[in-house]
Amino acid sequence: MKLSIYQIDAFAEDVFKGNPAAVCLLEEWLPDEVLQNIALENNLSETVFLVNRGETYEIRWFTPVVEVDLCGHATLASAYVIYEICGHKDNEIVFTSRSGELTVRRKELMLELDFPVSDIFQCEISDDMKLGLGKEPLEVWRSDDYIAVFESESDILSLAPDFSTLAKLECRGISVTAPGEKTDFVSRFFAPKCGVNEDPVTGSAHCELMPYWVARLGRNELSAAQLSKRGGMLQCTLSGKRVLISGKAVKYLEGTIEI
Repeated sequence: MKLSIYQIDAFAEDVFKGNPAAVCLLEEWLPDEVLQNIALENNLSETVFLVNRGETYEIRWFTPVVEVDLCGHATLASAYVIYEICGHKDNEIVFTSRSGELTVRRKELMLELDFPVSDIFQCEISDDMKLGLGKEPLEVWRSDDYIAVFESESDILSLAPDFSTLAKLECRGISVTAPGEKTDFVSRFFAPKCGVNEDPVTGSAHCELMPYWVARLGRNELSAAQLSKRGGMLQCTLSGKRVLISGKAVKYLEGTIEI
């Protein structure tokens, strides 16, 4: 069996930046074990699988070790493939997923994800979090992931996490965030429990970060930077119970899987 595969750098204008995702096009779903093995073989933070159902695309995301409920950068990469390689003509793409219906639209030179807002609540700072991050945050919030808030961008850049300790946390992962120097806020994202020590750019984390920063800054439209080694830029808008996340993407690789 041969499958088309594309590696797309999402939330980036140039290759070798942003977050790489593998996009695999399927005619029908393969067994979960096969999908997971493909993701493990790709060894990227996310491999995304798509099945075209005519009006919509079914979408699933896998890290090298587990299937996840939502992934922003791989959805952006999927939209890039559908528009630029598959020749999709409509202004909107609709995906059906474990997190409900998701849409991606063309927005000038960018692609705009339309994702659900994640509710957050403040919680206590655990010893494992302090030990794992190596520095105590000012405050901690929780949704599907933890959000650890620090004072400055330099605090975020200086963190050198103990990933084995962070893997003990019960949430999927942890965002660390602070006010930005050139953007409204900055972040990094660690998810060792899911096989991704540090994710280069995490679109889904901004479904949790935006409610915090909109409440703190008093504006619904914010610019964000993820301060991983590869780095990534995002434009985000909070609109009711939805978060609109915009970015660019570029193709790095096109090939064929043989299994």
